[in-house]
Amino acid sequence: MANIVDIFIPDLGADKDVDLIEIMVEVGDKVEEEDGLITLETEKASMDVPTTHGGIVKEILVKVGDKMNSGDLIARVEVVEEEASETPAKEEPKEETPAPVAASSEPSSEGDLKAAQAELEAISASGAEVSCQFVNEQTICTVIEEVHIPDLGNDKDVDLIEVMVEVGETVAMEQGLVTLETEKASMEVPAPHGGEILELYVEAGMKVNSGDLVCKMTKTVVVESKKPTPAAVVEEKKEEKKAPVTVQEVAAVTAPVANAVLTEKSKKVYASPSVRKVAREFGVDLGFVKGSGRKGRILKDDIKAYVKEQLSKPAVAAATSGSGLGFNLPEAKEIDFSQFGDTETVELSRIQKISGPSLHRNALAMPHVTQFDEADITEMESFRKAQNAIAVDYKLSPLVFVLKAVAKALEIHPKFNTSLTPDGQSLVYKKYFHIAVAVDTPNGLVVPVIRDVDKKGFKQLAEELKEISQKARDGKLKSTDMQGACFTISSLGGIGGTKFTPIINAPEVAILGLSKSEMKPVWDGENFAPRLMLPLSLSYDHKVIDGADGARFTTTLSKLLSDIRLLSL
Repeated sequence: MANIVDIFIPDLGADKDVDLIEIMVEVGDKVEEEDGLITLETEKASMDVPTTHGGIVKEILVKVGDKMNSGDLIARVEVVEEEASETPAKEEPKEETPAPVAASSEPSSEGDLKAAQAELEAISASGAEVSCQFVNEQTICTVIEEVHIPDLGNDKDVDLIEVMVEVGETVAMEQGLVTLETEKASMEVPAPHGGEILELYVEAGMKVNSGDLVCKMTKTVVVESKKPTPAAVVEEKKEEKKAPVTVQEVAAVTAPVANAVLTEKSKKVYASPSVRKVAREFGVDLGFVKGSGRKGRILKDDIKAYVKEQLSKPAVAAATSGSGLGFNLPEAKEIDFSQFGDTETVELSRIQKISGPSLHRNALAMPHVTQFDEADITEMESFRKAQNAIAVDYKLSPLVFVLKAVAKALEIHPKFNTSLTPDGQSLVYKKYFHIAVAVDTPNGLVVPVIRDVDKKGFKQLAEELKEISQKARDGKLKSTDMQGACFTISSLGGIGGTKFTPIINAPEVAILGLSKSEMKPVWDGENFAPRLMLPLSLSYDHKVIDGADGARFTTTLSKLLSDIRLLSL
């Protein structure tokens, strides 16, 4: 038995004479419930109007270019309801089953009706604006609700840094409306429900507090007035259960094959703080990512697609980009400097050509944090000078004592003597203490390794450090001389400076920078006393090491250098 059902335009809120820009079906097409029939476009957004029933499209009563309003008739759909049975053998069970199924459906429908009515009563009692109309045997009510800033705890006068929607825009539940930024973090204020933004009461740059009004938006409540018939229920029961479809399968079937990379950098990027955080972790320039969200907003899936596309490119492309990470980072503008005066072009040294891409990769791939501290080396320096006065054929440099202190600190804080596994899911703890020392040479920076520092004395370390530094300056280092380090020390003390941020040498997880020591007045509890202070700059990989661990390491190192007797314990 066939039944013709009229399909109407649903409630459009305050919008009138909305443009119909596309008809998505033709007469004779078979449609499922919720399939799109037409597309409407307002001044701020476009939306599909779905069918409320599945069946065959028998008549289309609109055309592209028409002006549509709430309740207008769109089309007629033929809904087929099967007869009671096809054979006598099936007749008997079908006569027994409709009644209980129908009976079980009716309370559910009545329960939904009561729940919707109760919701409407509660909204009306709160003073919200409510307007209802009867469309296609449904009562559709549009409620205008206020959206407020949620509880911000102890934070006051929080900066509102971005308004993510516009008046007239239709948003989904949990879609971000505005972005707030405190001293420690940024967060989005999501929409409590789907609907259209009617008014905005905030703007970027404002200071907001808990409970402040953000916007007014619509909320649609649909009350189904028609109860399902037993025949319809029987048909629903007879329908074969469809196998569950995973998100991956849906994406594979429905998602169009598209390029996730823009050929030209976008001047304006729309992305939430959480998405920007993911981009920073992957080293992705959002200007080159194609957004698939509303109004071109970049989603996390867009970044994943971008990274996947970049990694699938040939290795040559990654090498020529200079990043070593497979990302298409923005190119530097080519400038003709000769227009400003005389110039000379000098080719980079071989070491610079080799180390440059590695430094770039390490700086991008690791979230660097640098902990600054000072060590009182007054007694250590007195001991060093006294030993050098009587030493034969060797000299103790401050770096020798730092090598021993670092080896001891690595033993006390073993997380600094680790490396991440290639999959980034585990840590490899090393039981040896090989420390690299950055050496400045005429051809560039090289980093030879001194092995088993924990097992060697000051004299042996001084001799080995002198030998390997000379080999580095003469360009006679072998590849094995620069392999196997657990930790690196970069000393600029002989040149100057107070502090700097050294770049970690992967796969190590930390590096120590030394600057020039300086006499400073230090309070000893009773008086100020002149003390020789050595600046320490510890950079570490925040994926592995927390800030508290970084502070503990520099504190331990400072104590060991302040009293070198502790190195013998």
